[in-house]
Amino acid sequence: MKKINCLIIDDEPFALELIEGYVKKTPFLELRGKCLSAFDAMKIISDETIDLVFLDIQMPDLTGIDFSKTLSATTKIIFTTAFKEYAFEGFKVAAVDYLLKPFNYPEFLKAANKVISQDPKTEEEKHTPLENNFIFVKSEYKQIKISLDEVFYFESLKDYVKIWLTGRSKPILTLISLKKLEKELPSGKFMRIHRSFIIALNKIESVERNRVIINNERITIAEQYKDKFQEFLENRSLN
Repeated sequence: MKKINCLIIDDEPFALELIEGYVKKTPFLELRGKCLSAFDAMKIISDETIDLVFLDIQMPDLTGIDFSKTLSATTKIIFTTAFKEYAFEGFKVAAVDYLLKPFNYPEFLKAANKVISQDPKTEEEKHTPLENNFIFVKSEYKQIKISLDEVFYFESLKDYVKIWLTGRSKPILTLISLKKLEKELPSGKFMRIHRSFIIALNKIESVERNRVIINNERITIAEQYKDKFQEFLENRSLN
């Protein structure tokens, strides 16, 4: 089973830590970020494919109910709140479930399982992965073939992506989002470690604290990607 990418939004730090612990205990959930406000979450959602949001309702400036109405129809919502009077509002926006604080792990797991029962296959499973080891990108009015074995990393530049390749001093520039590109790339060979970077894992020269070195470039591992990258590193470390 492919993991469900999820996001936690709650203005209470204790609640964030509690739900984060529950997510990490759940094998089919992949935490992609945690935020103290809906505004912080917007930055992640604009760059990430988020399948599920654990969303507090009563938050300053923008409530969870109002924020949920801005999300894609494919994004599932589980509301988390200390106020049971919001339950009806939660179900009006087609939430998967409604968890009343304080809730325990069995209650959390039961709600999370409803996401699977509603949609047995995540978007990642439905997507057909690349069968070949190359892609074509449009650049300078022509389609250029890119061998994935030659890619150092992909770097976003607003609406464009710069593709850094072996044997080239300058990158290829193409009009595409990093989010869309991430869906197309084989996950076993590439990993997103920053909102602006997807790296080729076999091109990593070394890792220094929170940075990877590729082709003499130091690329920061952003906080929301650290756990996934650390898991990759530990699975391949000999000591």
